Amino acid sequence: MISLADSYAHCRAVAKSRAKNFYYSFVLLDPDRKNAMCAVYAFMRYCDDLSDEPGATHKAMDRWRDALADAFAGRPDASPVWPAFLDTVQRYNIPHQYFEDMITGVASDLDQQVIQTFDELYRYCYRVASVVGLTTIHIFGFTSPEAIPLAEKCGIAFQLTNIIRDVKEDAELGRSYLPAEDLRRFGVTEEDLAQGYRSERFGALIEFEIARAKRYYEESRPLLSLIQPTARPSLWALIKIYSSLLDRIAESHYDVLRRRVSLGVSEKLWIVARAALGWI
Repeated sequence: MISLADSYAHCRAVAKSRAKNFYYSFVLLDPDRKNAMCAVYAFMRYCDDLSDEPGATHKAMDRWRDALADAFAGRPDASPVWPAFLDTVQRYNIPHQYFEDMITGVASDLDQQVIQTFDELYRYCYRVASVVGLTTIHIFGFTSPEAIPLAEKCGIAFQLTNIIRDVKEDAELGRSYLPAEDLRRFGVTEEDLAQGYRSERFGALIEFEIARAKRYYEESRPLLSLIQPTARPSLWALIKIYSSLLDRIAESHYDVLRRRVSLGVSEKLWIVARAALGWI
């Protein structure tokens, strides 16, 4: 089996090449926490890749779920992720259920079921994003159990931001994460999304979804004060990058059907610099 040091090096390489928004906040952490975040990210990345690759099946996800159970039972396979991942989970006392929920959430992407209500969307967002937030606060360290529901809400805000940004990309894959009840409310159809039909009704829909996401950012705001001080700059930077992306989408007049709205590298680096300087 690969050594622990080599496993962490592998996870750092995966995070550096694939993490995009997440990796910018990692650089503000001390080496141990940075390694831990990279290990968790590498696990998450593999989950996502299993669901997104051509010909993805539930069998592959089931094998990964079994591999996770075996790893937790002390029987890890040869994947280079496991030594670093298991060391991180043990060191920061991260509940195993988070990772099982994550696999369940990612596996649901394979079914391409229509999400009917926001309650259904919330459940999906919890599994693919809130559990990431909950894992993260265990690594960062938190001072009160009140941080747990706040981290859940922060994860919801992040995933809603991703969903709004990725409407076009998801539609091209035959997926829609905007609740059917919201589409009906604003008179937008899935065909409109697939065809990239941008209308006033679509703008009103996205404006509604952005307002919902902003409420979750606002409700999770107290989380920052409950995180260990040394990790606050990293969390602040991550929240600032994602919330700024939401603002950028609004500034683009909700132009997510024509292009992928994003922040530039210089903008992300400026946010990281502000966090490093304590300008938060």
